[in-house]
Amino acid sequence: MVCLLYVAALTMVLAVLAGCGEGEFTVVVPDSSAAAAAALVDAPRTGLSDRARTDPPEQRAVQEVMAATGNGWASGIADVCRGRWHGIECVPDRWEVYHIVSLSFGALSDDTAFPACDAARATLSPAVLALSHLRSLFFYRCFTANPQPIPAFLGRLGPAFRSLVLRENGHVGVIPEELGNLTALRVLDLHGNHLTSSIPTTVQSLAHLQLLDLSYNRLNGEMPHLKFQRLSILDLSHNALQGRVPSSIGQCRSLLKIDVSQNRLAGAIPDALGNLPDLILLDLSHNALSGPIPAALGRLSSLRSLILSDNRMQFSTVPADFFTGLKALTTLVLSSMGLEGSLPESIGELDHLRVLRLDNNEFTGVIPASFQRLDRASELRVDGNRLVGPIPFGREMMWRLGNKLRVGGNEGLCYDAEQQGQDGVVALDGVADCDSVRSLTTQHLGGVKKSGSSEAPQGRGWHAANVTASAAPMRRCAAGVCVGTWHVFVGVLVSLQLALL
Repeated sequence: MVCLLYVAALTMVLAVLAGCGEGEFTVVVPDSSAAAAAALVDAPRTGLSDRARTDPPEQRAVQEVMAATGNGWASGIADVCRGRWHGIECVPDRWEVYHIVSLSFGALSDDTAFPACDAARATLSPAVLALSHLRSLFFYRCFTANPQPIPAFLGRLGPAFRSLVLRENGHVGVIPEELGNLTALRVLDLHGNHLTSSIPTTVQSLAHLQLLDLSYNRLNGEMPHLKFQRLSILDLSHNALQGRVPSSIGQCRSLLKIDVSQNRLAGAIPDALGNLPDLILLDLSHNALSGPIPAALGRLSSLRSLILSDNRMQFSTVPADFFTGLKALTTLVLSSMGLEGSLPESIGELDHLRVLRLDNNEFTGVIPASFQRLDRASELRVDGNRLVGPIPFGREMMWRLGNKLRVGGNEGLCYDAEQQGQDGVVALDGVADCDSVRSLTTQHLGGVKKSGSSEAPQGRGWHAANVTASAAPMRRCAAGVCVGTWHVFVGVLVSLQLALL
């Protein structure tokens, strides 16, 4: 029985980060084209007569394509559709003539049996142009030992063509401008090659595109100004793209994933990204984007992963209620951004949060008590900031997080030895217990009083964490900004007075 999987090769990869691991799933886009339905039967058929045969010109074309990939054995198959293999899909027309609609090559996983390619000699044959009903081409790791450009003739594939997937093939050179002629294209996936130069402007002609993945190449120039209403997946990560993130992306209202991480993008994050109601993943990390983080991102109610790390946004703060509307978040990564001010209280309201990374910033004040409610968290990092006061997490939470809890590098943090303990809790290595800090502070203030300095305030609220006993005016420098130790000391005292009352 011949069945249409329309795109055995249509692999849409949506990397939804959960626990900093990548999950992948395949999305098959149905073909609702009336013209295609009129020519071919898009469903399994029974009762075909023994006279049904593959169209002879298409039979010869497939055998040429197979031979070019090192699969000459296909020449011995009398009818490629009737004696089909995994990796070829055929559909009959009303006259019981089979037409090839999909060809796939390469061992995608241990569970697939697509024809393997001879990586040292394989080529992509122009015989594919004779397959006028072809909808999908899939080549995976087929030309790695024989690097070659993406053939420009692919831009002459027929009007039924929907999906071009050329993943990790070692392709070199530029993305052919001719691909812009494939106006019915739904999927363009060129992930993991060695493509150079800029993204051709002709890509903007692909108005029906639903997936665009050009990640892990060597592309430069600016991001294209896309306005595709059907685009669901946009992945341009791990390239060398420059310029700004275009606000036109906000018009791609069907987007589920945006990943432009690991590029050289600069400028502000556009407010227009807040207009994407179905967005699940937004990864802008490892660029040169400037702050502040736009409040418009707080409208992304479907968002599960927000990753903005390694964009230096010095002197930017995050409003306390910024995350109130982001209830679906499971991953929040704001590491190494130079963020200042208090940790947002609203993070503690994210019931589904699993990964929280706020490390290596300039956050001050205490860890909000609301963070105790992050019951699903499997990783929590606030290390490398300027936080003070007692760590609010109970012993059970700290044991559950184990070495995935990082609080070090905060001079003013302390833990309650009676309530939390320390044995076996790696996160507390190098963190003083609050009783010791109180004792140290009392001695320090007493010494200051005896030396004739101004009166030190007394009372249970005056405590400090891990402060130096030296009266020398030491200075702390970070990101070119130096703060006198006395200013830090006074700030610690005030914060701890409020935290421990």
